[in-house]
Amino acid sequence: MTADRAILVFDIDGVVRDVSGSYRRAIADAVEYYTGGAFRPSAIEIDSLKSEGVWNNDWQASFELVCRYFEGIGWNRSELALKYDELVSFFQSRYRGPDDQNWTGYICDEPLLLSPAYLESLTVGGVAWGFFSGAMRDEAAYVLVGKLGLNQPVLVAMEDAPGKPDPTGLFAAIEQLENLQGLAKNLPVIYAGDTVADIYTVVKARQLQPSRVWLGMGILPPHVLNDAVRCEAYAAALIDAGAIAVFRNVEELTAARIWDLVK
Repeated sequence: MTADRAILVFDIDGVVRDVSGSYRRAIADAVEYYTGGAFRPSAIEIDSLKSEGVWNNDWQASFELVCRYFEGIGWNRSELALKYDELVSFFQSRYRGPDDQNWTGYICDEPLLLSPAYLESLTVGGVAWGFFSGAMRDEAAYVLVGKLGLNQPVLVAMEDAPGKPDPTGLFAAIEQLENLQGLAKNLPVIYAGDTVADIYTVVKARQLQPSRVWLGMGILPPHVLNDAVRCEAYAAALIDAGAIAVFRNVEELTAARIWDLVK
């Protein structure tokens, strides 16, 4: 095994699992429900909101889309009888299902975007890895432990840190990896994510800890891959936000490619 020479931290949604038919579907469901069926945002409209770089939390994104719809037809936000907690409950009833103890919702059908063999190849290649996600811890564990079969992976989730683009959670994931694996404290860090907020997280981390090498890697989410124009626009937004490179799938980010990027 090669001595660890870099740290790779993954976002989960859109990188490890395809959420186009789950989280994003739940966003559309919630917005449609709370606008009385008047507005169901398209994938492009959801992408447009997320390209602002501050709507990583899908509950907040749903709430914002509802508010903007009503503002667009002449209402003020202060006039809306919209309750955030109720919207969250509705969202979760779609994503997890109506029974929170026995999930049957959209989460059950999320395709995987990487394999355990890929993660093992990173380990063999000298790349330490972990996860920093805006997903709730049990929802992240559903894919990491339940589907990928990982044993106690390093994971910083929604409950553990402020939302992105605040880099606190990224710092926490790195610290856990350093402590658990005895890593040097100055290894280059790569964060792989599929949104502008993910890339902004790396930019902010670099501003706060400029002595370390920080690289943001953009990953194109599956819902844009079949449209060349959308792919190009989505990749451009990630590059504009500060991504060093953009990949169609995270498994293209091999250990060898990482060494090319950090050397």
